[in-house]
Amino acid sequence: MRTRDAVVAEGSATTPSQDAPGAPVEYAARTRGLRKVYGGTVAVDGVDLDVPAGSVLGMLGPNGSGKTTTIRMLLGLTTPTSGSVELLGRPLPERAGDVLPAVGAMVEGPGFYPFLSGRDNLLRFAAMEPLLPSGSVRVAVADALERVGLADAARRRYRGYSLGMKQRLGLAAALLVPRRLVVLDEPTNGLDPAGTREIRRMIGELRGSGTTVIVSSHLLAEIEAVCTHVAVLSRGSLLAQGDLATLLEAGGPALLVTTPDRDAAVTALLAEGVSARRSSEGVRVELTGTSAPRVVAALVRSDVEVHEVRRERAGLEDFFTQLTEGVSATTEGEGP
Repeated sequence: MRTRDAVVAEGSATTPSQDAPGAPVEYAARTRGLRKVYGGTVAVDGVDLDVPAGSVLGMLGPNGSGKTTTIRMLLGLTTPTSGSVELLGRPLPERAGDVLPAVGAMVEGPGFYPFLSGRDNLLRFAAMEPLLPSGSVRVAVADALERVGLADAARRRYRGYSLGMKQRLGLAAALLVPRRLVVLDEPTNGLDPAGTREIRRMIGELRGSGTTVIVSSHLLAEIEAVCTHVAVLSRGSLLAQGDLATLLEAGGPALLVTTPDRDAAVTALLAEGVSARRSSEGVRVELTGTSAPRVVAALVRSDVEVHEVRRERAGLEDFFTQLTEGVSATTEGEGP
């Protein structure tokens, strides 16, 4: 697990900036010591974030954890109180003009004119796209509306759009041209299950094309379904980050043993010094200090009938809960 201490240690090796336009980078986004203070409130405190190029990173955290503030600083929308930001290999805000045209974003809900149609709003956005030739604006807008499922509602006024339709139009604005990095803040907010599946499909397509995606969401199941990496924030601090599969494995590798005699299996394993307990599906065996072959051998020696043995890992919800509850308990236990 990459905890905050581990991240800080790794931060000593900085990634060199790339000067050639479109040059490959190891990290699509990187921060060091990122901090934001509003008055007497610390919104973000010393965040060292690494977003590997080509990844889909899910940014998780309870309300008020600093997710949106961190995203706004990544995009140059908010100036950090201290710390540094590197986007596509270049420092912000110094090189913002070089990299921001290659970044698409939907943050804190899209902002459009309520009296204009969805198409006309998107035409205004497209006219300001530095990477979009003027002769290609109308085709790009039509393609983007089709891509997010709004072609049939393109001439309706924005004020008449549902929340889900507004989210789709915001996503269309972010995808008017091919991007190297796409940042989506709560992209499934207001969407029905079909719309959520479409967002998942589009994120998969973006990753398949080599685009890096940052997704902020409170829907853990969606993050687990689409993301390759996660970063967990709480109370402005980064608790853990890294490859999703690796983090979940580190959260407690275990075996699930299917057997008709769960009590005998638990007794046999405890006698061998192996941690085991009954579960709704069979017997859950902790692999700390042991191995799958040893577990199976212990059960066979005790004449326990084994139908199936499979590797089990913690789910993202369990991992997230353990991290955030641990922070809450520590904070509550601190003195004044």
